[in-house]
Amino acid sequence: WNEIIELFRAGMPLRKHRCRFKSYERCFKASEAVDCLHELLGSNQNFGPEVTRDQTVKLLKKFLKNHVIEDIKGRWGKEDFEDNGHLYRFPPSSPLKSYPKKPSCGKEVIKFPDWNEPNTGRSQEHIPVKSVAMNSEVWYKRHSIAIGEVPACKLVFRRELTQTNIEETWKSMTLSRLQKVLGLDSLDEVLDTKLVNSKHIVQNVYNVNKQGIVTLEDKSKELPHWILSAMKCLANWPSCSDLKQPTYSGFERDVFKTIVDYFGQMKEPLLTFHFFDIFVSVLGLLQKPSKAVEALQISCLLLPPENRKRLQLLVRMMARISLNQDLPPLSESVRTRTLMVQAFSRCILCSKDEIDLDELLAAKLVSFLMDNYQEILNVPSALKSSIEDHVVHLQRVQIKYAGADSDAPFPPPSFCHQISTGEFEYQRATGSQEPLAALLEEIVKNKEISVKDKKKKLKQFQKTYPEVYRVRFPTPETEAMLFPEKTKQKPPILMWALKKPFQPFHRTRSFRM
Repeated sequence: WNEIIELFRAGMPLRKHRCRFKSYERCFKASEAVDCLHELLGSNQNFGPEVTRDQTVKLLKKFLKNHVIEDIKGRWGKEDFEDNGHLYRFPPSSPLKSYPKKPSCGKEVIKFPDWNEPNTGRSQEHIPVKSVAMNSEVWYKRHSIAIGEVPACKLVFRRELTQTNIEETWKSMTLSRLQKVLGLDSLDEVLDTKLVNSKHIVQNVYNVNKQGIVTLEDKSKELPHWILSAMKCLANWPSCSDLKQPTYSGFERDVFKTIVDYFGQMKEPLLTFHFFDIFVSVLGLLQKPSKAVEALQISCLLLPPENRKRLQLLVRMMARISLNQDLPPLSESVRTRTLMVQAFSRCILCSKDEIDLDELLAAKLVSFLMDNYQEILNVPSALKSSIEDHVVHLQRVQIKYAGADSDAPFPPPSFCHQISTGEFEYQRATGSQEPLAALLEEIVKNKEISVKDKKKKLKQFQKTYPEVYRVRFPTPETEAMLFPEKTKQKPPILMWALKKPFQPFHRTRSFRM
């Protein structure tokens, strides 16, 4: 903000203009201001040439509202700046204001990842492997002392593992562990394993900085600098020592809207369409937080590195904003935590089919992510150690005893096995449908939504997941019990209704006596 104001004041040409038979010194036209500021933003490293002319006009509206500029009659405070020939000038007082520093207190400020920190992660080509040096003489001395004489044997040296072999081992063992944590006999129903890239897993494990954030090899996939600055600004509010923040009212809301707009325009959610089912399956484990955390840890390793990094930075920002009591409210009607979930759930998790129920699933998962982000977005140490030990085992010198066939290739770890059609149907009906059944029950018991909305959501659920719906409501009577009909009271019978209907008057002949 302050940097652009300084550049704009220094670079904007000022000259005499005439308006309605009167001359004004040291002023400029609105269109000239747009031209000048647009050129300055395009050449600035914090913005770049992708800045549009419309965005420049919006920024000038903020300038006019906050008295960075004023019209030739000294008026300001409204965002009525237009790209036309109206005349404006700089006010005599400086618009640059420093934001008051947060008072010092005993609490330690949580350190946010250094956005400009160089890549300190290790390359995936240098995965640590424990060296093993042993020859037959050393081996014989060691074991003869411990157990005495041994049968005749010889040492068999394994062929050196290639990088591809190691990556496939990581993929196989990672998926095997995920399958075990989810309690499934097969991952085929919730995940197409062919879409899992083994290189992504290895890079997410080893290419990280000191804070555990993924470092990307392709820098073109990094978040834009201005988005990183905006996220850092709100995450560390108001303790941004390297930023000179302005004090105008609503600044933090403008920054937040910028972040929401950026993530909202993504074509695919951060957890990707391919992995939607695997993350939905984790919802069934939320009653066991430790299992759910481990399942999410492993599932997030499958993401493309650029998606994992954006997820790490976004969720950390959301969690810190929600806990920051010094940050002014970002909405008048919604609590900050609820606003975070509503604003970013869809850009984190949604399906390709645009189902209304996705919002409930995403909100539930994102809330759990925010509460446990420090564990979930770190590399699971137990999994890492077990795979590294297995790689060492594959490279270790093997002992071949007489009569034993150790020349056979070492079987790679498998993460699935073939099952019968009957077993598959049983798993499909019970395994991954548990979170859907829990979601249906949550809709049924939710007393905060209206009857009309509840009927709409149930109808959508029945259309999308008929089998799960049929288990919960096997007959129309069980469904009708959810919405009992109100007994209508009959109106009281009026007394006049009991009387005989009105008889018309008939004239009769009268006789005089």
